Amino acid sequence: MSEMHVKTFADAAEAAGETAGLLWMAEAMATGGVDVVSVHPDSSSSPTQVAMDLVHEGRPTRRAAARFGRALAHTHAAGGGWWGCPPDGWPAGTPLRMGRSRTPFVASADAPSTWGAFYAEHRIMDFVRRIVDRGGFSTGQGAPFERVAARLVAGEFEERQPALVGAGPARLHGDLWSGNVLWPDDERAPTGAVLIDPIAHGGHAETDLALLSLFGLPHLDTVVDAYDAESRLAPGWQERVELHQLAPLLLHTLLFGGSYAEAAIRAAKRYA
Repeated sequence: MSEMHVKTFADAAEAAGETAGLLWMAEAMATGGVDVVSVHPDSSSSPTQVAMDLVHEGRPTRRAAARFGRALAHTHAAGGGWWGCPPDGWPAGTPLRMGRSRTPFVASADAPSTWGAFYAEHRIMDFVRRIVDRGGFSTGQGAPFERVAARLVAGEFEERQPALVGAGPARLHGDLWSGNVLWPDDERAPTGAVLIDPIAHGGHAETDLALLSLFGLPHLDTVVDAYDAESRLAPGWQERVELHQLAPLLLHTLLFGGSYAEAAIRAAKRYA
């Protein structure tokens, strides 16, 4: 029997949302997607807890990184129902927000028609308004974000998805920083890595890739090269990395402030 790790959440809705996200991401494993930590909903003693397999971590290698890059391309290719969709199985009656940051999802009836419209309203401006309300930005500091949002809505950054995704939303992890990518101690692990702690939703695949580079990932160049070989990225993707990092920088500004605010403003001015 696998060793268990039990994670405790602020409330039952958040625990149920995490379970839905992990199960939705895990569906892609059947078509070559990245391994996702196994959850055991019936093993938890409290509705605010989620029991999952314990992953014994090792040291990342370039071989594992290449497998991870290829597998991530297939996770994204599993797709999502609409821009900003929550994972399948999202608990009925639960607010469409996730985690301490209350990152928003989008109901099908309110689904934007483009990625740019989704990213502008439900990521950039949602965070900016809350940061301004809390005094983290002055009104003037919010202006570059408004200009970026307007350009996004106008379609100026509307680039195609990687080749395997095709048209429409990719299936994103949504919080794919290096701490949520575990490297099992078994070098033969089929997809090189195991994913935990998603804010899973339908979005642009470049967002997950930009998150991987935000705080540094071992062998990132190998991951991206393997991904690109498996599912060709759109030309100029490197020039859009900071655009896709705007949302996580704003999320961290909302939660922690400090230098994250400065980094978010610098990135916004680049695309304003």
